[in-house]
Amino acid sequence: MSRDIADRVQDTPRQFERALDLGCHDGRLARILSETGRVKDIDAGDLSPAMVAAAQAGGTEARILDEETPALPEDRYDLVVSALSLHWVNDLPGTLVRLRQGLKPDGLFLGALFGAGTLSELRECLMEAETELSGGVSPRLSPLPGLKDMADLMQRAGFALPVADRDTVVVRYRDPARLLADLKGMGEQNALAPGMIRPLPRAVLDRALSLYRERHADPDGRVRASFEIVHVSGWAPAPGQPQPLRPGSARVSLAEAVRRQGQSGK
Repeated sequence: MSRDIADRVQDTPRQFERALDLGCHDGRLARILSETGRVKDIDAGDLSPAMVAAAQAGGTEARILDEETPALPEDRYDLVVSALSLHWVNDLPGTLVRLRQGLKPDGLFLGALFGAGTLSELRECLMEAETELSGGVSPRLSPLPGLKDMADLMQRAGFALPVADRDTVVVRYRDPARLLADLKGMGEQNALAPGMIRPLPRAVLDRALSLYRERHADPDGRVRASFEIVHVSGWAPAPGQPQPLRPGSARVSLAEAVRRQGQSGK
């Protein structure tokens, strides 16, 4: 994801004076951006002191910064990036507004976060196993935003020319238990508050893993795990930016355009 965001920065025909990497993890996105030569100075921040220490050890200037309520000076940055951190934010609309306010006019925000299609196989198997053995379902995985959710939130936050797209990354494991170990190692366990989740009985977990092996295995026996990545981009409003046409102002209907295209192809 870090390299993908860096590629998107390079696809933008401009130089950036000061950038912010929000939720910088170990600082790899900031380092990759520095290597592109497109960003002069980069601030990096993460809520985790251990991550900040890891970023600093790798040569990135980083500080503790709460992604939930980042205290950013207005009009400071001309680029803000965030890789796989914002799905942990409780008040995502509020955070997006703060990021837009921290951008200079015509500054760019690029973010990537896990979307609603992430771990669909695991969600399905856990829900079926728990319904079958317990007669009910408790949330076992964090709720995640969908593509349309993020497009709407970017618009509500006041970004100009907002765009949202998604990509699916499929990772294969020799056993679904290895997937669970990876999720724990990533720190991507359930983000819901304690008390909202019932303990997961061992019998339910065993049944879920059995269903996973039955339904989501490839011919070589490895199982698939899908991670949906939602990418968002938007600009801080500024005079002179391109503006979308007013609804109803089109002079040719879509049906007419399709008809003409069909005729030209004959």
